Amino acid sequence: MAALAVVAAILYLWGLAFDAPAVRLLSKPVPALALAVLVRWGRRDGYATALTTGLALSALGDVLLEVPGHFVAGLATFLCAHLAYTAAFLLDERRLRLERALPFALWLLAAFVWIRPGLGEMTVPVVVYMLAIGTMMWRAAARWGDHPGATAALAGAVLFGLSDTLIAIDRFRAPLPGAPYAIILLYWAGQAGIAASARGPSAGGR
Repeated sequence: MAALAVVAAILYLWGLAFDAPAVRLLSKPVPALALAVLVRWGRRDGYATALTTGLALSALGDVLLEVPGHFVAGLATFLCAHLAYTAAFLLDERRLRLERALPFALWLLAAFVWIRPGLGEMTVPVVVYMLAIGTMMWRAAARWGDHPGATAALAGAVLFGLSDTLIAIDRFRAPLPGAPYAIILLYWAGQAGIAASARGPSAGGR
């Protein structure tokens, strides 16, 4: 499965470089699906189920974002993926730890202020999405230091957040040189980190 994900990733990057939409459409969801299978093979508990759900939704979102005119549908699908990841992180850590939310709140507020002039009718959907991914990153941070795989989950969540921040800037503020490559590489690294957090023994409450 890991080899399949790598091959698909290379094909997608080739599709980006040579503007091959069909290649991108077929290859883009494969890494997330491969990670979902790997997570499910490794564990059968609630945490793995939630991560598998998030990865499967991400694969669907990958497809939707490659289809012209389906950006909002893709956004909604990834929002649901973040909710699935948040549910996973809440299984074994319910303490609020609001101080760990502060860096993400400041990050997303700064990003919103920067892209706000270009949002237009997308303001509400983008704000709702930002709240979802911000919550996901916060709950990943809330687990850090106390639970198996928490470092991988936090690293993955932050990388996912960086990828989405670049998407927002590139789409709503100003095009960034090489943005598609940075966006997808950060995204894959983020998903891999979140998936890797499922390695190891199950924790209590899962």
